[in-house]
Amino acid sequence: MNGVKIASHIGFETLLSTGDVVSAVEKAVRSMETNGAFNAGYGSVLNWEGDIQMDAAIMNGSDLNAGCVSLITDILHPISLARCVMEKTRHIYLAGYDAMSFAVENNFTLLPDGALITNESKQALEDYKNSINGEINEFDEFSLRNKLMETFGSPGTVGAVAIDANGNLAAATSTGGITGKMPGRIGDSPILGGGTYADNTVGCVSVTGHGESIMRFNVASRILALVKYGGLQAQEATSIVLNEMTERFNHTAGVISIDYQGNLGIYFTSQHMPWAYHTSSELHYGITKDDEAIEEINIDKFKT
Repeated sequence: MNGVKIASHIGFETLLSTGDVVSAVEKAVRSMETNGAFNAGYGSVLNWEGDIQMDAAIMNGSDLNAGCVSLITDILHPISLARCVMEKTRHIYLAGYDAMSFAVENNFTLLPDGALITNESKQALEDYKNSINGEINEFDEFSLRNKLMETFGSPGTVGAVAIDANGNLAAATSTGGITGKMPGRIGDSPILGGGTYADNTVGCVSVTGHGESIMRFNVASRILALVKYGGLQAQEATSIVLNEMTERFNHTAGVISIDYQGNLGIYFTSQHMPWAYHTSSELHYGITKDDEAIEEINIDKFKT
């Protein structure tokens, strides 16, 4: 909870100091990428081989420009690499070895092998593999992995959305994926319209949850379609889409969203999802359904 409160404050202060919603969401996500409590950057979960492969995306709602990266290793801030792709290439998406070469060319610090791995992520992979032992012949692998992910769930993907006084929108999402994933697996977070999207004329969305279901249901695009064509506000559109996804696939997800009028959408079909947002001098936050606290801002007391 402290991590999302700090991220919200950092994002808001960045917006005030720079006037740039893209920088605001990037800085908010960067703060969570350094926090081992989250599944992004330091603390990312491990794939089947015990390695970290991260995904991230960032999108500017004013011109629909975006940057996406996948299969990123040994850098602390994949979200900043995604922004670098957006601003310094003619492309939208880079992945794997060539994305890492691009990172080196643009002076990203490469960390020693394993520097992003935490004891918690190693234990989660061990628990996951132990749970499969003896059951692999009873279930198909895809169903078994989905079933066990609900039990040995990862800490959450991180995301941020922002709107400024002129209606400019931005969204950013960063993740390590799911524990025990196949090497090379890419989830919904870097998929525009799936796990991340921003458009000043409609809204912005960042998604967390079961990536395969989120991609198949095209969650971000469905939410924004209800806003644009159904006349719904962000909260109602978000809850409708997530409830439909969970009913159809029996997997959970969570969303933070803002529509073009500045209305917030915060909803999740999982048991909990830490969230926080900053307006003026107040910080709003919660972790379970119908749970919202409000307090005045003093960033020092949030630091650990």
